[in-house]
Amino acid sequence: MEIQNYCPSLTSYSRWITREVKIGDVGIGADNPIRIQSMTTTNTMNTDATIEQSIRMIKAGCEIVRITAPSIKEAENLRVISNGLRSQGYKTPLVADIHYTPNAAEVAARIVEKVRINPGNFADRKKFETHEYTDKSYDEELERIRDRFLPLVLVCKEYGTAIRIGTNHGSLSDRILSRYGDTPLGMVESAMEFIRICRDVDFHDIVLSMKASNTQVMVQAYRLSVNTMNTEGMNYPLHLGVTEAGEGEDGRLKSAVGIGTLLEDGLGDTIRVSLTEEPEEEIPVAQLLVERYAIGLEHQFIEPIEKILYDPYFRERRKTNQITNIGGDNVPRVVGDLSNIKNINREHLAPFGYNYSISADKWQLSEQAADYLYVGVGKIDFELPGTLAVIQDAESWSGLPDHFPMFTVQNYLDAVNPSDVLNFVTLTLNDVTQATLAALEDDPTIVIVADTNHFYSLAEQRKLFVELMRREITAPVLIRRKYSATTKDLFMIYSAIDFGGLQMDGFGDGIWAQSTLDAGLMNETLFGILQASRTRISKTEYISCPSCGRTLFDLQETTSKIRARTDHLKGVKIGIMGCIVNGPGEMADADYGYVGTGVDKISLYKGQEIIQRNIPSEGAVEALIDLIRRHNDWVEPEAV
Repeated sequence: MEIQNYCPSLTSYSRWITREVKIGDVGIGADNPIRIQSMTTTNTMNTDATIEQSIRMIKAGCEIVRITAPSIKEAENLRVISNGLRSQGYKTPLVADIHYTPNAAEVAARIVEKVRINPGNFADRKKFETHEYTDKSYDEELERIRDRFLPLVLVCKEYGTAIRIGTNHGSLSDRILSRYGDTPLGMVESAMEFIRICRDVDFHDIVLSMKASNTQVMVQAYRLSVNTMNTEGMNYPLHLGVTEAGEGEDGRLKSAVGIGTLLEDGLGDTIRVSLTEEPEEEIPVAQLLVERYAIGLEHQFIEPIEKILYDPYFRERRKTNQITNIGGDNVPRVVGDLSNIKNINREHLAPFGYNYSISADKWQLSEQAADYLYVGVGKIDFELPGTLAVIQDAESWSGLPDHFPMFTVQNYLDAVNPSDVLNFVTLTLNDVTQATLAALEDDPTIVIVADTNHFYSLAEQRKLFVELMRREITAPVLIRRKYSATTKDLFMIYSAIDFGGLQMDGFGDGIWAQSTLDAGLMNETLFGILQASRTRISKTEYISCPSCGRTLFDLQETTSKIRARTDHLKGVKIGIMGCIVNGPGEMADADYGYVGTGVDKISLYKGQEIIQRNIPSEGAVEALIDLIRRHNDWVEPEAV
């Protein structure tokens, strides 16, 4: 496997060129713009509600509408829905979402413009069993799949219907798990088995997806799928998405980290942002992502990376020295910025997770308390909590305990009395010279602050990390980025891509954003990016599906109820799934699962093991809390 065979360039933005696949009148791939799609949440048999919601989505900017078809009756009703939309002048192509029901897929393929199938459950039933296969017995399984899948392919070929082969990390078949394990390679092979069947009969109207709720797995699987396609002479378009991303800021950050990292690689021809919200709310987030790449990224030249020194298909953190609490095995650190405030007092620390109680004369820390505060030429003249340290510009460095200087490269080389514990040195790619790096290499007190003014900042900073690795410099690196974004959403999306994309490849021992936006928002966003990239967990994680016509309870309301009761459980992962299709498999690595298994009926899981079946939804949240208690993961929330 050629390690860099997954994107056109690591330092010059360009899209990976795929073949064109037409979804009705909408072209995907080739020279077409990156398309935006979403999925209805209504019951497919409720024709009027599905049409009305589809129109809201389309008016918001949705270019492809997906609708669930869990059985033949829903598949047949897609014709009524399609006719209803066309009669009102809407020609937006429709996609039938299929799980478990090949017969429904064949009906839908005669009606709509695209059918989405999940290779994990199209021809298999998941029983969480491990099987031993010989090459002969595995080939026999592939023949069974071919017999099951080929009729749909032939129908699609006859009717001009496209197929999305959509692998989901959490619903890999027992067969794939037994052969390849719970890995990105298993995800890719799950799809490739179906693609090869299509190619055998000269069918090429294929779109591929590799979705996961874990952003690291998702990014690695997409990259590996492109590598595999390049090796086998394929170039099918990619549909990008982080499945079960959740709601609110968490869902937006998680989607931006996963989708944005791949868009930076030049990968992705259509996207869906999966939020546990109304589907039309997904569209503006998707538009912000797409707009960044709509006309390409015009940027100044960055020298190519001649040899890649990290594995893009398996995250391994860059090895660094440990200096105080930075680098080594420490979690990535968060730096807050107070450099624009002249007279700093205790209240200014509140947005960074530090609240001072005058009556108790002590600090109260949140789970998202920044590790360092940069004060520029300012100073802090009151006692700080022991978990916090201060970065000062070198010319104003006070020398106080837990106060450390920051130098430019030249000032550091000329410095007479730097700290004998910790010195921060700002460095851009342009500063990289043999003399500079030799000086940095010899000083065990240095933490590099990687700066950039480059619009394509991820590529420039990635190049800097590769240069450090090439010269075997193991100083820790804080990634710093200045933002002119004037809105919360733009800042969140852009910073999630810039910082999260580097975290995906194991780069960065801390992150630091500078902006005129609210300090508390920025601090929460930085912690959210680290959580979304699975590199520092500071709060409860919710793996929550975006709802669809299969959902068996009010997903948004239930997610809010569960969050209200559990959002203090740092590090606990809770899966909230609307139906069994998005059940124990889809929530993948969740610690606990809350899954709809009937109308207003819930089943509870510990990991992928079912603990309670079909309990009434009205008491299910309390039952979930009891389950968490029984497994000793519950702590009482602090009184406010």
